[in-house]
Amino acid sequence: MERKNETFETSGFDVEEVLAEATLLEKLSLLAGKDAWHTQDIPRLGVPSIRFTDGPNGARGTRFTSGVPAACLPCGTALGATWDQDLIYQPGVLIGEEVKVKGAQGWLGPTVNMPRSPLGGRGFESFAEDPYLSGKMAGGYIRANDQEHERMAVDVRVSDRALREIYLLPFQIALKDGNLGAIMTSYNKVNGTHVSESKFFLEEVVRGEWGFKGMVMSDWYGTYSTSEALNAGLDLEMPGPTRWRGIIADLAVSSRKVTHATINSRARSVLNLVNRCTKIEGVSPFEGKRDNPEDHMLNRKLATDSIVLLKNDNNILPLSLDIGEMALIGPNMKNAAYCGGGSAQLEGYYTVSNYQGIVDRLTRNGERKDVKIHFEEGAHAYGFLPVLGENVISPTGQKGHLRMRFFADPPSMPNRGVIDELDLHDSTWQLMGYSHPGLDTRFWADVEGTYIPLETEKFEWGIACYGTLSLFIDEKLIIDNTSSQEAGNSFFGKGTTERDVTKPGVVNYGGGAGRIGVVKLIDHEVAIERAVMLAKRCMHTILCVGLDKEWESEGYDRPDMDLPRPTPKLIAAVLEANPDAIVVTQSGTPINMQPWVSKTTTQIHMWYGGSEVGNGLADILFGISNPSGKLPVSFPNAIEDTLAFLNFESERERVIYGEGPYLGYSYYEELKKSVAFPFGHGLSYTDFVFSELRVSTEQTTLHIRNSGSVAGATVAQLYVSPAPTNTISRPIKELKGFVKIFLEPGEEKGVCIKLDRLATSFWDEILDCWVSEKGTYGVHIGQSSAEICMEGSLEVGETTTWSKL
Repeated sequence: MERKNETFETSGFDVEEVLAEATLLEKLSLLAGKDAWHTQDIPRLGVPSIRFTDGPNGARGTRFTSGVPAACLPCGTALGATWDQDLIYQPGVLIGEEVKVKGAQGWLGPTVNMPRSPLGGRGFESFAEDPYLSGKMAGGYIRANDQEHERMAVDVRVSDRALREIYLLPFQIALKDGNLGAIMTSYNKVNGTHVSESKFFLEEVVRGEWGFKGMVMSDWYGTYSTSEALNAGLDLEMPGPTRWRGIIADLAVSSRKVTHATINSRARSVLNLVNRCTKIEGVSPFEGKRDNPEDHMLNRKLATDSIVLLKNDNNILPLSLDIGEMALIGPNMKNAAYCGGGSAQLEGYYTVSNYQGIVDRLTRNGERKDVKIHFEEGAHAYGFLPVLGENVISPTGQKGHLRMRFFADPPSMPNRGVIDELDLHDSTWQLMGYSHPGLDTRFWADVEGTYIPLETEKFEWGIACYGTLSLFIDEKLIIDNTSSQEAGNSFFGKGTTERDVTKPGVVNYGGGAGRIGVVKLIDHEVAIERAVMLAKRCMHTILCVGLDKEWESEGYDRPDMDLPRPTPKLIAAVLEANPDAIVVTQSGTPINMQPWVSKTTTQIHMWYGGSEVGNGLADILFGISNPSGKLPVSFPNAIEDTLAFLNFESERERVIYGEGPYLGYSYYEELKKSVAFPFGHGLSYTDFVFSELRVSTEQTTLHIRNSGSVAGATVAQLYVSPAPTNTISRPIKELKGFVKIFLEPGEEKGVCIKLDRLATSFWDEILDCWVSEKGTYGVHIGQSSAEICMEGSLEVGETTTWSKL
């Protein structure tokens, strides 16, 4: 269903004239959303409403359910794994075009956050564990929360130094490199104050030190007060209608808790953004789509360039296309894990699974005459039961669809009338933002369809909901999730646990969000044995395992770093049967690879790679593209090794960031802890030689030569170590620059990595500013944090201080 954008054409308006003419109530109306996605308009003064659209890896539009499909790009860690500042500008442009075709002027992204732990539910949305890499990638994206547990209440206790050097630094870099229109406040508290009520963050740092002139808005339902938030600098409360402003804010003004000058300042910020957005050309009046081949090609390159070759000990890769027989094994082969959950979940124009990508690459002229391809799932690895997919048919005959009909009266009411109807593209729905003039806040809905299994077997059915829901089979109640419920992780952590039963059926439902899942019951011992027999028989075996959007999602954190059981048992058994099996892991954040990682000879890690995820994998496996991805996060050996192991979840509404400025690789290096794979690691099908290092105060130059036989790209990573004379403890080394370069076989080029004052600076909590101390700093060039191949030194002649961007 397409929805018309209610904004109207304008060539802009004079912000100061509007402020002079607007009444107090009109100004206050601007300070909260009109609805879930729009700002408030003032027609009499020529002020239109503008639309925002959600999705850190795409532009979803105004609906979570039955909306217009969109381009689904790779997740944040995938983009971070490209280490390519030039490339990441292109998906920023693509997102901008997608936003306009959805009838919107503002995009709620990207996620700029520092993941302290692999367990963070939204870790996959972040770019990297390093603040410099994260800020640079975010800035390139923009130019064209680290935990979910008690995320609205948790009080993050962090030192000023760690706050500045780790958690604020990526925003500072992105603000300098990008052209931001708005900044969104996080849900949580920092050092005792909610960020949306923090004058320190919003006025002193963002607007004062950094000189930000744009608008500051809350995350959805992330406003918790009236006077405090207004006085702190929060311009816009989202979503609407308002809970904290309007009449309550009018009372705050009349009681002198908030001044007229403050209201004018908040309204001015909103009006400036609206004025800027209304001048954007080409915004569609409807929510539409723009699925084109150029976007497919870019999405495929992003997916491909993000993939990291972890091991290739026996040079198994790249594979030849002349393969007689191949075994494809694992739950992530056919489960198209193309995006994470929560706000990142959207319906793409299309999706290529890993299985389909490999099969398409091996197909000749549309027929598989030259290769025999065998598949075994080996194990189930779902967080929730898989949705119904193509095996369901709606009452109108559409394959893969369900019909959802809305009622103002309960099923007990005879002859109740249908108020509204939606065509569901899947057996999961999220009615966030949905409304209808014929429905009150309480309403009922039926979701109908016919499930046709491909084989006669026992099936397990499950339902989860936010609201109430019941499952019926042939009008017989099978699962009751209405009279008895248990809180769970579904639907942003607000839904129930999944209740299940082993029967097939059709669904009758009532509530605000829900999902129906079904899976064929399997004996895992038998399934693993079938996979083992296949791996033994085939010379070439690809095993694809990992997580998906049910495991990594906004609203809840992962319980541990492990792969879903019995996946580790499947991996160990397949490797025992075929030691040269190619193991492909897939996740948005680090996973536990012990103890089987020591047995692999060939290993790839991929992320949630967007619509082209399967084609990206196939391009790497068969050498169509040379892998150039580098890990943007360290992969630890165990969750117990991570810095946040003892202080991750909120306890009594508080979590202490006791590690200070030691995050990711700097923490592991400081404690001399080994990791499964280090930050920045990633192999190639060719070799590179670094030479001729020269260091000055402004830049570092070097030469890179492709000494191998195939074209490829690598990343020169520049780390700086502290001067021996520094007066404060600092990490052993920190990333302060990088450049990605593509070279033909035998080609050599010179590269330059610029250095700025951040390269030698730390935050001094006594002076309350950045300090670059004089001394001799180490400069280290490598292809990962653990593979340093060249070293030099950088002289700083005098100590300086600074505090601006």
